[in-house]
Amino acid sequence: MSCSAAAMLSALWLAAAPAGAGAAAAPPPVIATEPLFADIVRRASALKAEVEAFKGADAPISAAFRTRIGELAELDMQAHRSLAERNLDGDLKCILRGISEDLPLKLKALEDAKAGKERDTAIADLGYLLNDNVEVITAPPQAPV
Repeated sequence: MSCSAAAMLSALWLAAAPAGAGAAAAPPPVIATEPLFADIVRRASALKAEVEAFKGADAPISAAFRTRIGELAELDMQAHRSLAERNLDGDLKCILRGISEDLPLKLKALEDAKAGKERDTAIADLGYLLNDNVEVITAPPQAPV
């Protein structure tokens, strides 16, 4: 399966999951404890909170926020490469690459969005992507179907 297809399937699966799904008592995967992956989770969580604060506000996107999104995209690509070099977790590797490529696109969509429904949709889309960034790293491994 190509990275694009794996990323799309994962995004659809995560979007379709009910709130709180996957919040079982299982420990996070070992990869989530590695410094690079833990940093991605921390940054994506903080950026998600910032995106939530955009709701109902028409303030322009700050240069600092754009920089942090760019840095997160670079870290996601670095994590993709790290997994590829170690020949680990094909799906996670592909998903992180997809997120890395999608973050700048979602940011641009938010910056270009007009007020109202278009901006609300762009905010939601970026928020979902940041949330996915956290969940794909911290979700316990699933048994193959």
